[in-house]
Amino acid sequence: MKFLDEAKVYIKSGDGGGGSVSFRREKFIEFGGPDGGDGGRGGDVWVETVNGLNTLIDFRYQQHFKATIGTHGMGRNRTGANGSDVTLKVPVGTQIFEEDRETLICDLTVEGQRYCLAHGGNGGFGNAHFKTSTNQAPDWANPGLPGEEKTLWLRLKLIADAGLVGLPNAGKSTFLASVTRARPKIANYPFTTLHPNLGVATIDEREFILADIPGLIEGAHEGVGIGDRFLGHVERTRVLLHLVSAQEEKVGKAYKTVKHELEAYGNELTDKPEIVALSQIDVLDEAELKKKTKELAKACGKTPFQISAVTGRGMTEVLRALRDVIVEENAEEKPAKVPKLRHRDMVVTEEDEGEDDDQP
Repeated sequence: MKFLDEAKVYIKSGDGGGGSVSFRREKFIEFGGPDGGDGGRGGDVWVETVNGLNTLIDFRYQQHFKATIGTHGMGRNRTGANGSDVTLKVPVGTQIFEEDRETLICDLTVEGQRYCLAHGGNGGFGNAHFKTSTNQAPDWANPGLPGEEKTLWLRLKLIADAGLVGLPNAGKSTFLASVTRARPKIANYPFTTLHPNLGVATIDEREFILADIPGLIEGAHEGVGIGDRFLGHVERTRVLLHLVSAQEEKVGKAYKTVKHELEAYGNELTDKPEIVALSQIDVLDEAELKKKTKELAKACGKTPFQISAVTGRGMTEVLRALRDVIVEENAEEKPAKVPKLRHRDMVVTEEDEGEDDDQP
């Protein structure tokens, strides 16, 4: 399955059905009066987060979504049927933007969350609706209101507990493959990883999700290399694991390069808890390892972990450090409630249930 984290779609809700102009005509009934029914309401366009999706690739093959129109009213006071709704199924973490790609409509972060993107048009009133004591035979009816149509942008930001950042060939994909069942491409050349990868790590019977993004190089915020377009996938993480390869000649400079790109990107990435690790230490002798660890500690202001995905050295310790930060961050944040639909214009959470139980 190909990874796609941005898609453009066109949506249109259904038009409302027109009201009917009709009069009751039966034998022995001289003045039957108007009996034109109302038109049906047009269908809505909804978006819903579902389990089992982690890409927007489905919207590469279908970009147009149209709800059906409402049926016109008919004689004998028959109301037209409402149009059928259409629902866009998206992965958790999807954001919906207006056509300008800046105005945020909704941010869907909980499985089962729904949001109405376009309301269907109301059906028109039939001529029976306009009957009064002074006008007992109206010969007009309302047309149905048109539905809404717009172009939207869908942008996916993966939901993960921890994110892996670093220069290309820092060992991020190797780390992900060694602690999870994910199988990213691993090779000895830059930018082996071309799109984010997810994996579930387990330590001391506790699981958390790791996200691996393509490597950053100097000038990534200006579009150099793959750029920083994939940094959005670590915006929602609780902690960042910054890997610095022991094969770098100047590990302190390598750390500061990535740190500068994170600061240039913004969106509070530098405010997240950060764990620094010197990776691929199996290629160094003890003297060189000690020297580079000291250099990296001076650059980041903390003692880095020493890890090797090949030999397994230090892997358990760094996973436990990630777990501790994630548990602490989750404990401070109130658990989210799955929004439940009350009616088409208001979405409430489970906490609000029961407040209106006494009302009719």
